[in-house]
Amino acid sequence: MSEPTEIETGVDDIVVRLRPTERRGFHWFIDCNMSSAWVGDQFRLFSGKHGEDPLWGDAAELGYATGSTVAEAFATPREGFIRPELPPNAPPGTPGVHGAVWFETIHQDPADPSGRTLYALYHNENYPDTLPYDPATGEGYRQEEWPPGLGGDATRQAVPRIGIMRSTDGGERWEDRGILLEDRDERMIKLPTNRNYCFPGGVGDPSAVASGDHLYVFFGEYAYPTAWDPGTWDRDVEHAAQCISVARVPLHSLDAPTGAARRWDGTTFAAPWDGAGAPITSLRIPRAEGGGAVSQGDELYYWGPSVHWNEALEVWVMVMGRVDGPFWLGDSLYLSINPHRDLGEGDHSQQWSTPVRIIHRPGHKLWYPSLQPNDSPEDLERKRTCLRLGTTSRLWFKDGFGIENVDYQHIYVNDFEVDLFRR
Repeated sequence: MSEPTEIETGVDDIVVRLRPTERRGFHWFIDCNMSSAWVGDQFRLFSGKHGEDPLWGDAAELGYATGSTVAEAFATPREGFIRPELPPNAPPGTPGVHGAVWFETIHQDPADPSGRTLYALYHNENYPDTLPYDPATGEGYRQEEWPPGLGGDATRQAVPRIGIMRSTDGGERWEDRGILLEDRDERMIKLPTNRNYCFPGGVGDPSAVASGDHLYVFFGEYAYPTAWDPGTWDRDVEHAAQCISVARVPLHSLDAPTGAARRWDGTTFAAPWDGAGAPITSLRIPRAEGGGAVSQGDELYYWGPSVHWNEALEVWVMVMGRVDGPFWLGDSLYLSINPHRDLGEGDHSQQWSTPVRIIHRPGHKLWYPSLQPNDSPEDLERKRTCLRLGTTSRLWFKDGFGIENVDYQHIYVNDFEVDLFRR
């Protein structure tokens, strides 16, 4: 086993140390952030996918594992996962849930002393087939000039958006509360411009943390900032509007989120829930360093944030991936620090450090990093989750090397313990 690695973050003498450990695997489908919560004395993990998907096929793989310790929950065998009761898909053109959903963040209602009221922020993907354009509402997507997707030239790209579901029984049954953030069809980047085989636009892969009386949602932004037209498309305009962004929604609006969120607009949280905001500048890779427009497929950008409050250092920590090519190719994971507790004051939500690389595996495809608690006495006493951590945590991530030859256990792995400390 190799020696520990220490990496300077560039913030307040904070250092991240990665200590190699014996590999731990996960036995359930995952293609999203790993969300966790304590429900009473049980640690619960929510992972997987549910709903209709014209590209990959319909799925009923959204489940949860539960254990009296963190390790017990993560070690749950596939047959031990529980599929909760979820809303069915509604037919196209009717109200309800459309497309597939992935749970990415669990917010626990602090007003419920039982801990059983949970809000799941979900990543939702649709196609013109599952969410056809409705001229009366502006919702949905037109078929024309739709770009090819992850399955190759014969398939089509999905559009992500972000919604909220609620459970009042600790995650056994869920009801949909509506869409929180989305991009409209007019801002989708289609043919002939789009050649990334990923997304034509949209917002997805959220990680949400409570600060004050708001929930701050960090997410990937992929659309054009104005109505897209191939004749007026500008690479630099697109690049300036994309990457990891943030919006916020009042905690009292989680039961009726549609229209309640506001995106950061470059000065304050004033951009509408379905309009163009401004990404976090420090998390946007400069053109001189290979960064650029998401639609081009060969220009770099960060994505897939996972955010937590570090109780030992009193800073926010974000881990993320980076796309280096089409089809979501990327062989590295990164970490950024925000030293401001109150994300609602001034531009504190924007004050993230330049990301530092913490994992590099040439030839691998790395997605969805997540820092999770250990079973230390302190972690168990404080009931820490992926949203609140101490000095030491475990780094989990999806490793796609040889993905066609491995089972569920080896797709999502924990190879390191992580210490964050001031030197």
